[in-house]
Amino acid sequence: MSEFKCGLVAIVGRPNVGKSTLLNKLVGQKISITSKKAQTTRHRVMGIRTEDDVQFVFVDTPGFQTRHSTAMNRAMNKRVRETLADTDVVMLLVEAGRLTREDRQVIDLLPADRPVILVVNKIDHAKDKAAFMAWLKEASAAYPFTEIVPVSAKNAHNLDELLKTLKTHLPENPPLFGEDDITDQTERQLAAELIREKVFRLCGEEIPYAVAVTIDKFEEAGRLRRIFATILVDRDSHKAIVIGKGGEKLKAISTQARLDMERAFDGKVYLEVWVKVKGGWADDVRMLKSLGLD
Repeated sequence: MSEFKCGLVAIVGRPNVGKSTLLNKLVGQKISITSKKAQTTRHRVMGIRTEDDVQFVFVDTPGFQTRHSTAMNRAMNKRVRETLADTDVVMLLVEAGRLTREDRQVIDLLPADRPVILVVNKIDHAKDKAAFMAWLKEASAAYPFTEIVPVSAKNAHNLDELLKTLKTHLPENPPLFGEDDITDQTERQLAAELIREKVFRLCGEEIPYAVAVTIDKFEEAGRLRRIFATILVDRDSHKAIVIGKGGEKLKAISTQARLDMERAFDGKVYLEVWVKVKGGWADDVRMLKSLGLD
């Protein structure tokens, strides 16, 4: 009988390359927020997939930040480096047909002492096969990758092959988590992240990345959860955008977040959300610590 395999698999890459989408597809449930805006993921999020003889513990990391030198981005980059030092296998996610300066900066961080799988995402966008093969040759020369696996995270294409490849490189270990566990995040953390995702999705380019959510109160009564949250923004003009005309935008944010929470928590949720201006919070070390971003 074969031994059980278990290990930590880091998902790294530049911002907005599809890391959180890939994590959610691999786990089979939404545990990491996604949006078209860069810097969506700020925390180290673990997603767990358990099969008969293997447990994958995926670690979604923030995209490595090169454009903003705030205390928050320094903390996010620190998380990326720590994750790379702790995991058994590393997946570098890049976009098919693109190898940017930011991608190469992440490549410079890759550890030389463990397997690194190049995961080429969005292959459904690569229509010209000859051009794609030429690009793949260039990408494979950027680092001595252990394996290269093309996928489409959005369409869940070739993920079985990716899992099979990862499994061959995991060590023999007992499982780290229970077979029904899918994440190490608490419901409180997930609630805050789901609200922040809706802010990004519904406010679009009008709102910069400097948005945070605090959970002021989280109460459980049977299968009902009563959640009181605050959206923190940097300026009064951002507050007006998040609230929207007649409060319509904030109502939509709250409604969509509540519906996602009810699916995730398998129960009813009463959600109350406020918006507060706190200028410069992304450079406030004490504030970052309270948000778990130190």
